[in-house]
Amino acid sequence: MSAEERTTDHVPEWKQAEVDELVELLQRYDSVGVVNVTGIPSKQLQDMRRGLHGQAVLRMSRNTLLVRALEQVDDGLEELTQYVSGEVGLVATNDNPFGLFKQLEASKTPAPISAGEVAPNDIVIPEGDTGIDPGPFVGELQQIGANARIQEGSIQVLEDSVVVEEGGTVSDDVSNVLSELGIEPKEVGLDLRGVYSEGVLFTPDELEIDVEEYRADIESAVASARNLSINAGYPTAQTVSTMLAKGSGEAKSLGLQASIESPDLADDLVSKADAQVRALAAQIDDEEALPEELRDVEAPAASAEDDGEDDEDAQDDEATDSEADADDSDDGDDDGDDGAEGLGEMFG
Repeated sequence: MSAEERTTDHVPEWKQAEVDELVELLQRYDSVGVVNVTGIPSKQLQDMRRGLHGQAVLRMSRNTLLVRALEQVDDGLEELTQYVSGEVGLVATNDNPFGLFKQLEASKTPAPISAGEVAPNDIVIPEGDTGIDPGPFVGELQQIGANARIQEGSIQVLEDSVVVEEGGTVSDDVSNVLSELGIEPKEVGLDLRGVYSEGVLFTPDELEIDVEEYRADIESAVASARNLSINAGYPTAQTVSTMLAKGSGEAKSLGLQASIESPDLADDLVSKADAQVRALAAQIDDEEALPEELRDVEAPAASAEDDGEDDEDAQDDEATDSEADADDSDDGDDDGDDGAEGLGEMFG
């Protein structure tokens, strides 16, 4: 047996035990991702691990063992092996990938930037009082491009000053000034490279969504679908109650307009007729011509001196409308009997 075969076939016991633990971890959770941990200090990494407790598990190991475990599970998780390079770890959770991404982003914390690092965004020294007494530090600020002066007994930055543009390399001078001012221009955290869940591989750009905007889009789509269903007369479990209420209201309105006798409309028809009688009685000047119960109907409003001609005109218009309705009813008595009978049967 060659040396290469012996190396390949023989796996140290501790490595196999580590792989077995990783496999058990991968099989226990619904979503598994690979995270980049490069540049995260040990203390902050431990804090992040504790922050994930109860919601997700962060597991570090040798990359070769991570790859072996992902391939051994053989449940699609082998797709994650493409992200296992550099300083990485596995994160596992029963949350959905979007929730996991949001949680990891929220766990990131500000951190100082060292010389030689690439600026993740424009590094700005903000306008204001630095709180540092006059001295050579004002020259250091000016040397890196900050608009700084000595004013009112301290060193002040007169305007927001970009000292390193996004993508630029941080110099020793900039790093020292930022450290002196306590400015931490970068975020340190677990950068998700990819996550596998329910047969789908997600990348960070697919998971980075505006939740509020997404919720608003869903709500708008639901409202549009509901309106379409109701207006098209297409009943669904979500719209049938509204459609029934709408149909009931339209049927009641039709019944009142057609004066159809129905137990469901009796009270409304009586109220309508009572209002019409009272409106008509209010226009009759000869009280002797009216039954006693209709005398002095709306008398206070009709007799008040300050009502003026406006009320009289309104009453005349009301009377004219009532007379017109009455004429229409008289004209349609002969032709409307069959229709009324049909509607009467429909409404019981």
